[in-house]
Amino acid sequence: MGATRSESKLQGRGWLKSFGIIIATAVLVWWIGTAAANSAPMQAPVLRAPAGGSTELSVPSSMGHIKVQVQWAARGGSAALYFLDGLRAPADHSQWTTDTDALRQFAGDNVTLVFPVGGHSSFYTDWYRPSSTNGQVSTYKWETFLTKELPTFLAGYGVSRTNNAIVGASMGGNAALTLAAHHRDQFKFAGSFSGFVHPTFPMWNEAMRAAMWDEGRFNVDDMWGPAGAPAWSRNDATVQAELLRGLPMYIWTGNGLPGPLDLPQGVGNTLNAMGLEAMTTVANQMLRDRLATFDIPARIDFVQGTHTWPYWQQALATARPAILDALRAG
Repeated sequence: MGATRSESKLQGRGWLKSFGIIIATAVLVWWIGTAAANSAPMQAPVLRAPAGGSTELSVPSSMGHIKVQVQWAARGGSAALYFLDGLRAPADHSQWTTDTDALRQFAGDNVTLVFPVGGHSSFYTDWYRPSSTNGQVSTYKWETFLTKELPTFLAGYGVSRTNNAIVGASMGGNAALTLAAHHRDQFKFAGSFSGFVHPTFPMWNEAMRAAMWDEGRFNVDDMWGPAGAPAWSRNDATVQAELLRGLPMYIWTGNGLPGPLDLPQGVGNTLNAMGLEAMTTVANQMLRDRLATFDIPARIDFVQGTHTWPYWQQALATARPAILDALRAG
């Protein structure tokens, strides 16, 4: 039975409407394709570090979130200078920010200052396991944090992964040199101030054992294993001296004799600082001799002074021009 005139008219309108939709869709697809072809390709935004100011970051790691204090480069540059604390590294701040004028020294320079917080008795290294004598839960993995996790996180703020310098005092001094030795693609300068730079020297492992036990009941065997294990040599700046060839360095140590900077510290602190610095003097002399044997240049200063922050502040000021030059961040 044939369709009525009204039904035919409605069917005709439906066909025209469908045809119009098809044409419109085709035109729209053509327009989108042409626009996409003629437009510039999408690119990720170029990251740039904040210019000046400071902040505290919470950086994820295998050890949990680590607080990192940061002073941004004065003009938004990408270079960074890492600071490592000593054996007594506090859990809430870097002593470089409270016991020295590091923030002021670099306030006008185009380099970001990076102060990892924590690392008490860690030697800023990757341990074999948690300390078995103080209930430590997670294993220290400071080398991994400082050379992988932290640089990756800071890259999100425009900080370079490869144009960094590193300095450290006491425990952090040896770590600064060994981290730079093993990660030459990251660090362009290393500074050690009163560093324990030869831990494999006979009986020094026992001195470290006593110091780490006193500072938190940490077990040195859980760090690098028994004396003579491979990790001891790997984390000894004097043993690894050959890997430092071509790296700008500043190595500072006192002679253990007190000077004017010791007066505000009190007699008890000064006596302790004298003994510690006498030990570092011997270690740094051995490092100096080994570098000379390999004909590796480095600035090494032996001056009057003890094992305390005012001297490390002076050492940092001496190192500053060389740091900025190595990073091209003046």
